[in-house]
Amino acid sequence: MPTLKNIVERSDSTIGRAFDLAIQLLIVLSLIAFSVETLPNLDPQWIRFLQIFEVVTVLVFTAEYLLRFLVADRKLSFVFSFFGIIDLLAILPFYLSFGIDLRTIRAFRLLRLFWMFKLVRYSKAIQRFHRAFLIAREEIVLFLCVTIILLYLAAVGIYHFEHDTQPEAFASIFHSLWWAVITLTTVGYGDIYPVTAGGRIFTFALLLIGLGVVSVPAGLMASALSKAREMEKK
Repeated sequence: MPTLKNIVERSDSTIGRAFDLAIQLLIVLSLIAFSVETLPNLDPQWIRFLQIFEVVTVLVFTAEYLLRFLVADRKLSFVFSFFGIIDLLAILPFYLSFGIDLRTIRAFRLLRLFWMFKLVRYSKAIQRFHRAFLIAREEIVLFLCVTIILLYLAAVGIYHFEHDTQPEAFASIFHSLWWAVITLTTVGYGDIYPVTAGGRIFTFALLLIGLGVVSVPAGLMASALSKAREMEKK
């Protein structure tokens, strides 16, 4: 007979899998309900139903949080862990705004979006992705630093070429950063574009670099995911 700890923390038994699936289903339904609440001219009966459903959902999540705290070997470590904080943020906004008719307090209810992050706990694929990120985090941080430097250099370069011709679009290096971002990421909205010969040549070179900005992180994560899968098999 599985213990309470195994049911809550592991999914290698029938009861444990049922517990995980039930929580996952409730998370998905709560996110759908959260979206339905934003519909205009919603029937008062539906509003009442959604409010009741939210109360039930929060009570279940609260019971789950307390169970996890109860069975945790190191309770303080659980409270301040990533999943512990996510679980707490998923229920705390409800209690902060309960019975208080203040708009500033109600804003905390937007943190119900943390219900979505609770799915991470129950998805092995997402956990593998998290493990892969930990494996490649040093390379990713280094690449992000290089990308920030490239963004700044791109903004300086295009400002030099285009400021005199388009003083409104490229009024400063800070204004030019928006163009640098959409160009380096190869999005290219077309709202700001170079018109001088030097600016176009500079943009062409930057677009070639932008291909690397998009592909390098993907390659890093693909390699890290492969390592994470091998670690799981071992």
